[in-house]
Amino acid sequence: MIDLGPHAIFIIAAYAGVTLAVAALIVWTRLDARRVAKKLADLEARGIRRRSAGPA
Repeated sequence: MIDLGPHAIFIIAAYAGVTLAVAALIVWTRLDARRVAKKLADLEARGIRRRSAGPA
C-alpha cells in the first residue's frame, strides 16, 4: 500500500466521507426519481396531462 505518511488517517477519512456523500446522493436521487414517477403516473391516471404534451 502507498505510504500516506503521518496524515494517513485524515486522508482515508476524507476519502471515506466523500464516498459516503456520493453514495447518499445516488440513493437520494433514485428515491426521488421513484417518487416523482409515481406522482406522474397518478396524475396521468386521473386524466391530468402536462401542458407541454400538446393537444391530445
